[in-house]
Amino acid sequence: MNAGENEEPLTAQPASQTVSRAMKILRLVACGQEHGVRLTDIVNISGLNRPTARRILKTLLQEQAVEQDPLTRRYLIGSELTLLGLARRRRFPLLSAASTCLNHLGQSIGDTAFLSIRHRLDSICIARQTGHHPIQVLSIDVGARRPLGAGVSGVAILSCLSHEELQRIIVANAKRLEQNALTPERLLEKVQQARELGYAYVQHGVMPGTSAVAVPVVNAQGNPQAAITITAMSNRLDASRLSYVVEQMKEQAAQLSRHADINCS
Repeated sequence: MNAGENEEPLTAQPASQTVSRAMKILRLVACGQEHGVRLTDIVNISGLNRPTARRILKTLLQEQAVEQDPLTRRYLIGSELTLLGLARRRRFPLLSAASTCLNHLGQSIGDTAFLSIRHRLDSICIARQTGHHPIQVLSIDVGARRPLGAGVSGVAILSCLSHEELQRIIVANAKRLEQNALTPERLLEKVQQARELGYAYVQHGVMPGTSAVAVPVVNAQGNPQAAITITAMSNRLDASRLSYVVEQMKEQAAQLSRHADINCS
């Protein structure tokens, strides 16, 4: 069988379908930006056949929309997308509002604060502010994209959704969540806990000896649009301090809800 035998001719595909497939691949690559994404993973999660995925990636490489690590052969987001994103910054008022809120948290709490927005099936970190404490936990990079529920920010966002929408997202993200060792049942437990507490909390964070807490940011209709997250050494988010931290975070989430246009989903 020839390598391209199952590949659909480019002329046989509507242009809109090609663009849609390319965007699907770019989102998958963005989710794995920390270590890069294998072609096998792209094929398994996207549902595209291997020749089609390879052909699209080849074009994206030519346009510098993605890069390929010469050693691991994994794909990463390329420089062209970074440069294109700069054109959008001034039309994204949430960033300005986030700066004030995160700066306040950095000063009042002392630990690193993040803002992640909801975008389709993902949470994306768009801002980060360090605090004054000597040890800062920088577990999330600006631009990091995760399937909703794979981190505390996503759990906080999911906790505000209806049962129907929550189930739809879990089903749509099932393969990606599985790669994060997260079953639908376990995610539902986390979401229910966040609903009861009013915030999402994980005692054992991404990095050993750290913890994380997140509160949702909702719009005027009560729909979750973003989440504020604090990451810190575990002894700074223990029971004796957690309530104070959450109170400060909820105050800033309310400020962000009132003063920012956060229709990002």
